[in-house]
Amino acid sequence: MSVLTIKDVSKLFPGGTKAVDNFSLEVADGELVCLLGPSGSGKSTLLRMVGGFEQPTSGLITIDGQDITHLPPEKRPTGMVFQSHALWTHMDVFKNLAFGLKLRRLPSDEIKRKVDAVLELVGLSGYGTRRVTQLSGGQQQRVALARSLVLEPKILLLDEPFASLDQHLRERLREEVRDIQQRVGITTLFVTHGQDEALSMADRIVVMRDGRTEQIDRPDVVYRDPQTPFVAGFIGTMNLIEGTVANGQFTRASFTHPLAVADGPATLAIRPEALDLVAAEPGAAKVHRVTDYGTHGLLDLNLPDGTRLKAMVSHPGQFKTGQGVNLQPRAVAAYRDNTQIFRSEA
Repeated sequence: MSVLTIKDVSKLFPGGTKAVDNFSLEVADGELVCLLGPSGSGKSTLLRMVGGFEQPTSGLITIDGQDITHLPPEKRPTGMVFQSHALWTHMDVFKNLAFGLKLRRLPSDEIKRKVDAVLELVGLSGYGTRRVTQLSGGQQQRVALARSLVLEPKILLLDEPFASLDQHLRERLREEVRDIQQRVGITTLFVTHGQDEALSMADRIVVMRDGRTEQIDRPDVVYRDPQTPFVAGFIGTMNLIEGTVANGQFTRASFTHPLAVADGPATLAIRPEALDLVAAEPGAAKVHRVTDYGTHGLLDLNLPDGTRLKAMVSHPGQFKTGQGVNLQPRAVAAYRDNTQIFRSEA
């Protein structure tokens, strides 16, 4: 059993910049938790503090109840995979993987057994004699993952490991890494700014902003029920419409929608796939652009005041630029003062 606990951790850099602000999280045994947020949100700094490459200004980090807050990286039961691979190019694959085991003074036959086993795990059996420079970017990332796993850490740390790879390779590797993580059953903390990676890989997502937690939930909950306007706008594509509520009616320009909340300003959130369109002249909005993706269409719409919205449609050929449409949301959320005040489901 390997449980990672982060309690009230902060990191203050010289000059007064607070990269992480009173952050707490528990990662359960075998769980994969993703830290997701924009650049500067503190996610990589937090991961480096767990790995021992940065020291917290305050707070506590434990693994299975053992305080590791101030231990150096080599003394922690963690393995870290970096975006840059950080492999030794003057060594072959076997030597890259065996290096840490040799430092532990393991017998050579045990080192060979462990290296061969981890190469098989990451799909690189027979690659031990290859030079690192002879490998593709995806193969190098597998070696980097194997180098961490061969040391049998309690906690695996992944710092945007796919960021330097092309899209198709990223998609394939994240599936493979998730499969390996589940087979090994290793507790994992994963940093990314890619929403697709977080939604497809994580058991839970931690959305971070300015060093703090905005929301912690399962991927489906974060997508369908964002608790703040920031999460709503950051995860996936979302129409965020600033308007006013009066007498149970939300209004922005020519667009109105019933909203059972107290009068006052509000932000209405509507996913493009939850926004149905009905042809109408003049209509509440005009079609600005039609994009046909084959499997679906995406329409850019303009309200009379210039507000831009997006709607997903199954038959984009039924719409054309300049056409008037009325908007019929099937599911909405509403926010006021950075708090969700209303939510309906399709």
